[in-house]
Amino acid sequence: MKNLLILFLIAAAVVGCTKDASHNRENTEVSTESMVARSSTDAFEQYDPSTAEGAVALQRKMSCSLTDSEAVTFVWYGKGYSRVPGERDRHIFNLEGMNVRQCHTLNDPIRGEGYRHVSRELMLYLDPITNEVLDKFENPWSGESNEVIHVANDPVNSRPTFGRAENGEIMPFNYRKINDAYLISYEVPLFYTNPLGGEYQKYVGGTYHATEIFDFNGDLEELLDKSKSKAYPVVSWVRLAKWLPWMEMGDRPGLLYFNAMGRKLRDQDQLSVALKSALAGQYSSYSEPPPIEDDRPNETSWTYMKKIIDARTKN
Repeated sequence: MKNLLILFLIAAAVVGCTKDASHNRENTEVSTESMVARSSTDAFEQYDPSTAEGAVALQRKMSCSLTDSEAVTFVWYGKGYSRVPGERDRHIFNLEGMNVRQCHTLNDPIRGEGYRHVSRELMLYLDPITNEVLDKFENPWSGESNEVIHVANDPVNSRPTFGRAENGEIMPFNYRKINDAYLISYEVPLFYTNPLGGEYQKYVGGTYHATEIFDFNGDLEELLDKSKSKAYPVVSWVRLAKWLPWMEMGDRPGLLYFNAMGRKLRDQDQLSVALKSALAGQYSSYSEPPPIEDDRPNETSWTYMKKIIDARTKN
């Protein structure tokens, strides 16, 4: 699975402020008009999404917190389906995931103040009927009993996010306002060299090809209010991709699609029993984000699986 909250927020710190300036210009009117409409009636001091400073603050409030090094947690729940030509789609597992992160402030002489987040990400595959965490997957296509490798990506860190492009041009924060709520959507097409493939993917195929879709919504007043350091958006996530590597499906035709919803939590007491159990056991380090200065390469399901396969080969 590609890093959620690249992503996930995660699409690299919820990629809104890092999209190219021409795209932002096309939609500036939506955010500016929404801001003006509310500022004429609301007494609280609020951020201006059409400014670089406002764009960064609003993006950061959604993604993490305006307070440096304050840890926040996102959670999501959903389902995973298979799609194979010639047969009905199958609900093959449920999903429960979380991402814990923290942000820190950056300053650039041209782009001004921005931020970067560091995070860890955990997602469990559960039985579609009992909702128990899966250890084995009885593969209906291969007939094999596959060991389930849950998503345990450490780290999932974002690129720096600013309210200005590299040439200094402002990139406003854009959203659509409906019933006093903000709505934001991102589509993230992915096409890159698969870490589990060989050196000749350009010639024989095997390139990782997927799409991740993120939708965010929440209370607009909460987001714009300067007195609040965090917003608590609802997040929806859809993923279309090839078979998971631990399923050992080779080049069998078909794909998987995931659909999940979640939210930034007030605290980790709101996590499910399954996630709390995982944090109390094998995945204890995932209750906290990495150190703020973390500069390790990002982990994905494919790089993580490669480490497991290489370790098995050595043994």
